[in-house]
Amino acid sequence: MGLWQRFVMIFRSKANKALDRAEDPRETLDYSYQRQVELLSKVRRGVADVATSRKRVELQINQLEQQSAKLQGQAQKAIDMDREDLAREALTRKSGLQSQVNDLKVQHAQLQGEEEKLTLAQQRLQTKVEAFRTKKETIKATYTAAEAQTRINEALSGIGDEMGDVGQAIQRAEDKTAQMQARAGAIDELIASGALDDVTSPGGGDDIARELDAMSSQSDVEAELARLKGASQPEAIEAAADGGDILRAEPESVEAQTGDAEAQNPDGKS
Repeated sequence: MGLWQRFVMIFRSKANKALDRAEDPRETLDYSYQRQVELLSKVRRGVADVATSRKRVELQINQLEQQSAKLQGQAQKAIDMDREDLAREALTRKSGLQSQVNDLKVQHAQLQGEEEKLTLAQQRLQTKVEAFRTKKETIKATYTAAEAQTRINEALSGIGDEMGDVGQAIQRAEDKTAQMQARAGAIDELIASGALDDVTSPGGGDDIARELDAMSSQSDVEAELARLKGASQPEAIEAAADGGDILRAEPESVEAQTGDAEAQNPDGKS
């Protein structure tokens, strides 16, 4: 196969495919019905033309028969008047007219037969056209219903363009919502871990700052404990002096100091 033949074949296949997509069966059926109606009209005109020709031949036959009858009368009258020559002339003309009448009758019979054939063909064609018209309307109604059903099914199943766009919009919204939820969860986790605490806020800062704050709090506790110890010893000595036995008061004051220290420092740290 040559290059040109391949090009022609490809072009025809592409054109045929494009025509198939552009073809509407309803329009094709209407066009076919219109062509059949035009053909039926031509057949009817043909029948009318044949009938007109047959009628014209009939008129010619009638005229010739009238002339033949007139010549017959003239021949008879010439015989009555002993004019045999005139009678012979009249009969000669009558014979010529009779020959024409016979030819016209043959033609009339042919035209009549042709008219009958065309009339029968017209009736058959008209029956076919009417049947095709009924079938055409049925096919068009079925095709329209199938087309509407297809569009409805495409809309319901999301295959159509509009439903496809709506589905894509919903999918994008769901994706963005999932991203926002994931981001919010991550921020909550960072806040809970203290990674996003403000260094200027109370208790904020990094791990080193929190460790320093804890050590400062521990130092404050130790200082308070030492102050309490220093304050409790003079009170114990004064109580022992009032009782007259300083030596007995010292162990009690020591025990009291020890109890206060344990109460102030339950962890046992000095």
